[in-house]
Amino acid sequence: MADKAKAKEDVILVVCPHCRTKIWIDAKTGEVIKTEKAGKEKKSLDELLIKEKKRQAEFGRKFELTAEMEKKKHEKAEELFKKGFSKVDKED
Repeated sequence: MADKAKAKEDVILVVCPHCRTKIWIDAKTGEVIKTEKAGKEKKSLDELLIKEKKRQAEFGRKFELTAEMEKKKHEKAEELFKKGFSKVDKED
């Protein structure tokens, strides 16, 4: 029993503040004994729903912008087409 207590004293537990990974280090040798990655945080259903609504709103906004750009391109092409026809009519 004393050996286990002594062994626990010789081990340092370090928790990464960024990723929450746990690392057990032998205090005498500095050798990493064990690592344990932290699991992902569980998000509440409300948080997930809010995130999904924001994502859908962003898709809707992007779609509207793309549709508006296509409309402007079409109008510009039509205008150039009409100018080209007016030049041809004048030449005849």
